[in-house]
Amino acid sequence: MLSRIEDTFAEAFEGVFSRVIVTAENAQTVRKAAQDSTATPSVVMGRIEGGIEKWLNRKETPDGRRGALVQFWVSLERGKTASLSLKKFKTELSYRIRQDILVKPFTSVFDASLNPEGRLDVMENVGHCGDGYEWIEERFGREMIVIPTMVPDFTIERYLGYSRGVMGANFWIMCKTKEALKQAGGKALKAISEIGGVIAPFGICSAGSKPETKFPKIGPTTNHPYCPSLRKQLGSASKTPKNVRYIPEIVINGVSLEAVKSSMKAGITSVLNVAGVVKVSAGNYGGQLGDYKIYLHELFE
Repeated sequence: MLSRIEDTFAEAFEGVFSRVIVTAENAQTVRKAAQDSTATPSVVMGRIEGGIEKWLNRKETPDGRRGALVQFWVSLERGKTASLSLKKFKTELSYRIRQDILVKPFTSVFDASLNPEGRLDVMENVGHCGDGYEWIEERFGREMIVIPTMVPDFTIERYLGYSRGVMGANFWIMCKTKEALKQAGGKALKAISEIGGVIAPFGICSAGSKPETKFPKIGPTTNHPYCPSLRKQLGSASKTPKNVRYIPEIVINGVSLEAVKSSMKAGITSVLNVAGVVKVSAGNYGGQLGDYKIYLHELFE
């Protein structure tokens, strides 16, 4: 097994996340709200990102409706205090809730934090969408804000917990064929979804990045040595193996380092026997940026 796993490591970072339950009247609305609110992974752009950890049945939600367990993340910025990161997180989280969940008919948001480090009061950033007509009411044993809307009404638990976790862990699947990419990517995401406490915010990601760039205003740009289409142009500077034509990246955020490592191991194991998968590797920055180094071989010790 290890012969097909490159002896390298993934770098990962410390982040802050909130874990919430989104519910609605039917599965279609839940899916739309959960997917819309987590659709743009943008921590690398200094914003917030999210992902769906699990779909929930009626017995798994506070209000007995269909639901989704969702995580929202922001990175802890180097050189800035945790309080500044949390301030930004609270604002960015409110945008996702207000624009992607509140506007869907009969939706609700509940706290689903585990051993939270603290709690965010969402009255100011979300509750006041009621323009002063919002009110507090106990429902399902929780303190809920009721925000009157034209399709009445949206409800959200007033205090949402937040914790620190690990984000940006990854592995690369080096593939010969497009079919291998699709099959391996799907199998990896399925295996990861079966590990509790983790999300894959980018799904099957086609665009790995690097820290250095010719265009700082854009932010992270393409990891050119690993672009198969540049192999001929780059010559000896290309790091793409000759028989590899596709390198999808799977990015993982999780509630703990242990959860992230378990999901990486599950995801990697699931793709090794897929026809057309040459080997598995990972992206890093020479160990210079991440708070954590996750060595691929150590996952299987």
